[in-house]
Amino acid sequence: MYEGETHEVILDRMLKRVSDKFDKREGSILWDTHSPTAFEFQLLYIELDTILREAYGDTASREFLIRRCKERGIAPDEATHAILKGEFTPKNIDVTGKRFNISSLNFKVVEQIADGEYKVECETPGVVGNQQLGTMIPIEYIEGLETAELTGVLIPGEDEEDTEALRKRYFDSFNEKAFGGNVQDYLTKTNSIPGVGSTKVTRVWNNDISPASMIPSVKVKSWYESTINTLSGDAADWLRTVYTAAAEKKLTTGGTVLLTILNSDYGIASSTLLETVQNTIDPPENAGDGYGLAPIGHVVSVKSADAVQVQVKTTLTFDSGYSWSNLQNSINTAISDYLLELRKSWADTAFLVVRVSQIETRLLSIKGIVDIDNTRINGTAENLTLGRYEVPMFGGASA
Repeated sequence: MYEGETHEVILDRMLKRVSDKFDKREGSILWDTHSPTAFEFQLLYIELDTILREAYGDTASREFLIRRCKERGIAPDEATHAILKGEFTPKNIDVTGKRFNISSLNFKVVEQIADGEYKVECETPGVVGNQQLGTMIPIEYIEGLETAELTGVLIPGEDEEDTEALRKRYFDSFNEKAFGGNVQDYLTKTNSIPGVGSTKVTRVWNNDISPASMIPSVKVKSWYESTINTLSGDAADWLRTVYTAAAEKKLTTGGTVLLTILNSDYGIASSTLLETVQNTIDPPENAGDGYGLAPIGHVVSVKSADAVQVQVKTTLTFDSGYSWSNLQNSINTAISDYLLELRKSWADTAFLVVRVSQIETRLLSIKGIVDIDNTRINGTAENLTLGRYEVPMFGGASA
């Protein structure tokens, strides 16, 4: 805003206020006394410009953006620890609480999953914990231990929330009010769970079942009256409860919610992450009772988005010195990065479309590829349109 307030401009403005009867040339007494003052005024304008930038959410640096966010009850999401699956032999050995090492990372066994299988937590927070799989070395001697392997990521670790993501949440807090189980409330609460990258909320998830179809007809009433007396115990109690609720028009689908999620790497959520989210939002043993983050009366189901493998086949023309073999990694990376971009936008999009033109554009940007033709996605030359709960995963590229 004050970029034009330079030393020269300020000094010239100051000297113009002095009568021309006096010597104002560079090196004169007037010039020499006004010049240092002009420098100080320039610094004041710089500070004033900085204050204005830091005062607004769209231009504030991270330090002052965090202060603005505090006014909205928002804080940066902290880095989280990756939870991985560890497999140990012999299977009857108990390694709970033991610490292991791979490269520069240390891991701690936190919980048993099954015989020989444990949840293992990376002691270093962040995405770095997602990147190390393989043989672990015990930090202290463990009698009887034969092998220790990290075989997969259960809940990905996340780095501290970056500045632009925090800025987006700050402005979203003005546009969408999270309250009482509305869509924004579910998005805010679910995405704040460690390991969750994005969420789609489906309200009144009833598989197209209308409440009217739940009211018993005359034939159903006749069947119920002839059947209920033949049952006993839990079966009779269950049928009586459901029939009575339906007959009194108390049986509804209005409180059902589906949460479809991706993990923080924008990949398919593991069963461990799904279980964590389910128990946090609406524990199954108390479904709809309000013992999780969901309001009373909301029965919540949690599932992962469905992966659709995307296989690309294309004909490439290479520059001299280049070939498919020495550009294979670059080709795979270009397509994988495009599909990752799509997955990152999945939560805000009704459905994703994998476009032939986008794949060709990215491949043509690779040094050594001069032309492209006959690109096919999963065997067809058309764009691949995915369903509402589907995301694309790279399944390979070939000539």
